[in-house]
Amino acid sequence: MKNTRNFIFLTLLLIIGTAFEAPNDGFSDRYAETITAADLRTHLEILASDEYEGRSTGQKGQKMAAAYISGQFKANGIPELAAGGYYQTYPLIEKLPGAGTITAGTTTFRFGADFFYNSIIDDLDMQLTEVVFAGYSISDKKYDDYKNTDVKGKVVMLIDGEPRDKKGKPLFAYEPKSWKTDRQVKVAEARKRGAAAVFIICPDYEKTKTEMKHSIEKIAMHLDIPDTSKKSVSAPFYYITPAMAETILLNGGSKETLNTLIARIRNKKKPHSFTVKSPVHVDVTRQERKITAENVLGFVEGSDLKEEIIVVTAHYDHLGKEGDVVYNGADDDGSGTVAVIEMAQAFAKAKKEGHGPRRSMLFMTVSGEERGLLGSKWYTEYPVFPLGQTVCDLNIDMIGRVDEAHANDANYLYIIGADKMSSELQAINEEANKRKTKLVLDYKFNDEKDPNRFYYRSDHYNFVKKNVPVIFYFNGVHKDYHKETDEVSKIDFDAMEKRTRLVFYTAWELANRDKRIVVDKKGK
Repeated sequence: MKNTRNFIFLTLLLIIGTAFEAPNDGFSDRYAETITAADLRTHLEILASDEYEGRSTGQKGQKMAAAYISGQFKANGIPELAAGGYYQTYPLIEKLPGAGTITAGTTTFRFGADFFYNSIIDDLDMQLTEVVFAGYSISDKKYDDYKNTDVKGKVVMLIDGEPRDKKGKPLFAYEPKSWKTDRQVKVAEARKRGAAAVFIICPDYEKTKTEMKHSIEKIAMHLDIPDTSKKSVSAPFYYITPAMAETILLNGGSKETLNTLIARIRNKKKPHSFTVKSPVHVDVTRQERKITAENVLGFVEGSDLKEEIIVVTAHYDHLGKEGDVVYNGADDDGSGTVAVIEMAQAFAKAKKEGHGPRRSMLFMTVSGEERGLLGSKWYTEYPVFPLGQTVCDLNIDMIGRVDEAHANDANYLYIIGADKMSSELQAINEEANKRKTKLVLDYKFNDEKDPNRFYYRSDHYNFVKKNVPVIFYFNGVHKDYHKETDEVSKIDFDAMEKRTRLVFYTAWELANRDKRIVVDKKGK
């Protein structure tokens, strides 16, 4: 009798315990299995085809991709939002490339023939009175072009590359080594010291211009927000011919030609910097036009915790096309985009069958990432759902390829940012992987000292700036990154299926756990 009573008591406890479990516990595998390599391929072969013209933000291909993604949301039974349907439309201003003059004294230099610039820099209309010849713009313990030199409010003129001897061998070993090759490091040094503009002398001007063709001809773009659109970056930089540099220096009173200056540095093996009084008027003002672009939103409403939102993002834009060359961006970020489509389908199916998430799920593909994280910036400035109710952002940007570091084993995924803001988020992701997908999680790029700084370079970072925890899922760069060769034929769909399922399992746990994850760290 005692054993019978104990049996009944234990049975009642089991029934009561079961009643307090979320209604969809134990169903994650059923819906994860709807995410298949075959379906991922089907979507990607469409979105990364030449027909979509590289999905450049604001252009025909991007609009076509938005229509395809929203069509998939609709087909999967995800309802339109009350305002805007599936779209969050945002305004942009394009700046058309190829304009401007730089005048020194009575000589006017023209874009293309005498100078060029990366189209992402801001317009500038400024009159300056002094030019500092700063050698190679190196500031190192062994070699300092800026020693006893004031460049604040002036033009800094520097030579591309590093000083070499007559045989072409470097004169010194510098730390960091990027002094040798990275123009951005040199520009950053000039900016840090207060330069108003930077002129980079290119010894082989035409070759450099050819190498940078894409950056020169790219249409610059920014959000049409009055309080930020006119904000200028410090010290715009321009690439100039040796002849232009020499004319400016001689007009300012220099007694030496550019070749003489280079020879002096080479022979004396020490820096040589000086200032000339040379009025310079930089007038780079480009034609503008207003356009719009779209973020595509699929919202699966939760049940008892529906006011809290899990966001899953990927950018569906890419680089567009140049003439007949189409940059299809199959991995970047067609792979993330179709992963979001498949995850949205899985959660919508779960809800339809009575096993939907407790928290609401927002599946959002954004545009404008390649132009400066513009779509995600717009969303985080003008969110459709309150950011205070946003639990986290799971951002998927490139999960379809294998990088060189893992060439012998595709069973890996880089995880970035998971530990930056919440002491719980990384553990949840790791547990989902341990129980379900068993990928090798690589945290190499999560290191704050990593020079690639990927944590700051995709759409999740706009959520970080609003105090929302994030995970960035990433397969690493490869030789086809940002090239026309980033094609569907090179995607590893089996690896992509497994990686997408990891994001799904993590999202499932986040959506259905009793307590919202804590935000107990500063991620910026």
